[in-house]
Amino acid sequence: MSACRISFEPGEREVVVPEGTDLFSAAIAAGVRLYSSCASEGVCGRCRVIVRQGKVATEPTGRLTNEERRAGYVLACRTTVQGDVQVEVPPESRMEWEQILTEEAKITRLAGLFSQAEEVEKGIELEGRELFTYSPLSTKLFLRLPTPTLSDNISDLERLYREVRRHRKIPLMQTGLANVRKLGRLLRESNWEVTVTLGQRNGTTEVVLIEPGDTSRRNYGVFLDIGTTTVVASLVDLDSRRVLGTKATHNPQSGYGEDVITRIIYAEKEEGLEKLHHAVVDTINEMISALAMVNGISLNEVTAAVGAGNMTMAHLLLRVDPSYIRRNPYVPTANFMPVIRAAEAGIKINPRGLLACLPGVSSFVGGDITAGVLASGIDEAERPAMLIDLGTNGEIVLGNREWLVCCSASAGPAFEGSGVRCGVRAMQGAIQKVEIDPQTCEVWWAAIGGARPVGVCGSGYIDVLAELFKAGVIDRQGMIRTGISSPRVREGDEGSEFVLVWAAHSVTGRDITVAQTDIENLIRSKGAIYAAAKVLVEKMGMSFDEIDKIYIGGGFGNYLNIGKAIWIGLLPDLPLDRFEFIGNSSLSGARMALLSHEALVKAHEIAERMTNLELCAEPAYMREYVGALFLPHTDADLFPSVMQNLERMSPCPARSL
Repeated sequence: MSACRISFEPGEREVVVPEGTDLFSAAIAAGVRLYSSCASEGVCGRCRVIVRQGKVATEPTGRLTNEERRAGYVLACRTTVQGDVQVEVPPESRMEWEQILTEEAKITRLAGLFSQAEEVEKGIELEGRELFTYSPLSTKLFLRLPTPTLSDNISDLERLYREVRRHRKIPLMQTGLANVRKLGRLLRESNWEVTVTLGQRNGTTEVVLIEPGDTSRRNYGVFLDIGTTTVVASLVDLDSRRVLGTKATHNPQSGYGEDVITRIIYAEKEEGLEKLHHAVVDTINEMISALAMVNGISLNEVTAAVGAGNMTMAHLLLRVDPSYIRRNPYVPTANFMPVIRAAEAGIKINPRGLLACLPGVSSFVGGDITAGVLASGIDEAERPAMLIDLGTNGEIVLGNREWLVCCSASAGPAFEGSGVRCGVRAMQGAIQKVEIDPQTCEVWWAAIGGARPVGVCGSGYIDVLAELFKAGVIDRQGMIRTGISSPRVREGDEGSEFVLVWAAHSVTGRDITVAQTDIENLIRSKGAIYAAAKVLVEKMGMSFDEIDKIYIGGGFGNYLNIGKAIWIGLLPDLPLDRFEFIGNSSLSGARMALLSHEALVKAHEIAERMTNLELCAEPAYMREYVGALFLPHTDADLFPSVMQNLERMSPCPARSL
């Protein structure tokens, strides 16, 4: 089998692959990120590329128009190379710079775990706040051991334990054989002055590492938000509690499928689990290495890591088979992962360093949600509060200090930029804000980075749906009205559509539109979230009015326009001051668990307390879901402010309630 040289433009990336390799795999090997939401099954049609030169074999597909085929477009996942090939990746197929939320939750329960400098900077008032004790997952302790004598001739290991207990109240202590083997010589060569790294591990304190001399001020940790879409890593000085830096990137597992179900299916293929595991672990290692290098830190000085992610991400991180997460009765291998050596998962910090993953509740309510509850303090609230994490899966938690219930609703990928024709991730050029003049149908839009638009991201689609509804372009069923005298309303390849951006103003050189099918997908997604929240509230014998605060989490949620989300019936019709964005609460929860063993224990208690409601077994859910497939809802009484505003708006010939 001959070797083929494949070059990708722009970027001048090249890779040599065997003849018969598909272009999507070649792109991954070359470090070129292509869109794909179907795990390379040729279904989503997002991995369009243009073959400029060379011989390829491509399968027939209905995802390309005749015009695109004539221009040389192919689906990368359905096209194999037969020789040297030159490939152009068009803007709409590139996974480039992405807007990733790295700002941690602005929640008072973090008080006491900030460094002194951060407390001053953020104006944190400690008085009267509930604090977690500062006791990181791993801590260093410098010891001067008394030398053995005939009257004090206990073993070296017992001597070490005894000295540790003079400084710390530790009932249970252990260490590994590797430390015992080198202990005798190490103590004597260091003149009985050593630094021990103590790790909190599964109910015991472990002497993780023994070093000669005083290295107690050189101890660092990493906390991670491992999301389906993005990965964020922060490096913290475990001595001063100061965060030294944060890096964020796209989760490269997206190349094998954008949602967790697609990735689980891919993991069941030969070597699939291995590829998904290495994709995320290699990315984490690159970020940790870069953070350490910038700060002049050796990886051996990084002794602990804590990660938060959904259940599938946790399984893939630890290379645990996730197959049964998607199969009835939807049982993960483990909700509570043990604290392990980071090296066992392939995380390249100190070889004996520790890795903890925050616990989950069920197959679709994972450690990222537990982290969100921990950071927000819902579990200690006197009055009921709700946490909504928006994404492909909409996870919802409701409760207070006495009870916690949760559920997960499959919202589909529309809010993540997939399943909609012109949808993109929250990347540069993604339309994030939209306004439509109800009289002229003229559109004002704003794209991320101030760039020319390439498509529409999730928060942009919320705006689009709300503005089309306000302007009377669509009715309460989401149907595009006929007879509107605007060139923006027209018949397209997939039925009626509305033109948001004309081709002359887009990066792709094609009109950016929202089609009738897109609107239907978006309404199904918003309906799934609202119905889940309503079922959860009614299951507890409550109404939305009784909820004191609704926290909105997740990268997508942080850029959401709350008012417009209410207009379309995504969120309940409540005063805007009841809603609060809490930033990256998954990252905040991971930080808390890294810096405080008490917080890690609390996270386990939260996960144990949460009662999971399986919506697929809840008869009321389908009824509520069907009712939510209208704008804002079939029951107009649930959204009085929306209906009142519609009645007050200036009349438009196209609008009818």
